[in-house]
Formats: sequence, C-alpha cells, structure tokens
Amino acid sequence: MALSKVNFNSMNVTPSASKAIKFNSGNNGLETGDIGGSLVLISEQTASSSSVISFTSGIDSTYKEYIFKLINIHPQTDNVTFHFNMSADGGSNYNVTKTTTFFEAYHKEDGSDQYLAYADSRDLAQSTAFQTLGQEGQQADDADQNLCGLLHLFNPSSTTFVKHFTATTIANSHNATYCWNSYIAGYGNTTSAVNAIQFKMSSGNIDAGTIKMYGVS
Repeated sequence: MALSKVNFNSMNVTPSASKAIKFNSGNNGLETGDIGGSLVLISEQTASSSSVISFTSGIDSTYKEYIFKLINIHPQTDNVTFHFNMSADGGSNYNVTKTTTFFEAYHKEDGSDQYLAYADSRDLAQSTAFQTLGQEGQQADDADQNLCGLLHLFNPSSTTFVKHFTATTIANSHNATYCWNSYIAGYGNTTSAVNAIQFKMSSGNIDAGTIKMYGVS
C-alpha cells in the first residue's frame, strides 16, 4: 500500500480576513465563523450655515447598530457646544429621556497643561435635554478649527429595551490651543422605537461639516 505524503510547507492554515477561529464542544473544539460586519452608507448631510442636521428616515429595524460619522463640524459662533438628541415620533419632537456619562481629556499645545476627569456638568440624569458631544462652550469658530467623532446607536427600533449609545469626539478648543477628547455614553430611557436623530450647536448655526449615517450589517 502506497503512503501519501503531505507537504506542510504548501498548506495554508491562515483564516481568511472575514473568518475567526472559535471554540465549540465538537470538531476538536475548533471551528471558523464570520466576524464583524459591513458598513452600509444610508445617508449623508453636509451643513452650510445650517441651524440643525436631522436624520428622519433610514433609522428602522433594518440594522441593529447605526454609526454616525461627524466630520469637520465647524460652528458659526465662537465658544459653543455640539449636541444631539433622539426622537420617537419621526422627528416631530427631539426629547427622549436620557441618562448619560461624560469624561474628557485635554492637552495644551505647549505641553503646559493636561487633564483627565469625569465631567459631571455634561452628563444627564433622566433628562430630555440635548446631550453634549464635546467640551462645554469651548468649540472655537477659527477658520481651521473643527470637531470630529463617532456616535454609535444600538438597536433603536427595539420596543423591548432602552436605547444605548456611545460617542467619542475630538476637537480644538479653548482659544484653539487645546486638543480636547470627549467620551460619552448613555441610554435613551424608552421602549418606543427611536426613528430620528438631530444634531445642533448650543448657539448659532453649524457653519460647515458633514455627517454620514451608516448601518452595520
């Protein structure tokens, strides 16, 4: 009987980029499975001296997670704050009750000042107010200053669970000499489906910037 030889140097045992090795009770404890998901661009809005940017369609049961990319958000007025709120009635009212957390870090350009702390003035406790997405009253209107970041909204169409979200932003602020990083998380305390989101400044218009809404498949 002839014996077959295996050339181990010619074997490819590396999982593909879309696969991961995971454990189970059979198959010697190993199997491969899909990981992650794809971002599907649903809509995009670009501000031009806009009082608000609202997404009133496309937030539904199609996806369990939605991501909003905040790109070069520039205020028309100096020393303002970027906010968002959710709606459960298609955008007629942006007043979902929220409980949130907020902490931040900053570093001055000349290295003389740095900071990391919880910011209790920026969190919400069962409030319908707009949630701050950056440093309070410190976003500058200098021509080269802006805010960028990500907002994740989880399973907004659920009629069983509250609506969790997380956000991270980065901006120039405080006379344009600070790098200011903000971390926000919380939940909309409603079992009604959330189906619209609005962004705005605390005062004045959004002079420029783009917000892209993605579904995670």
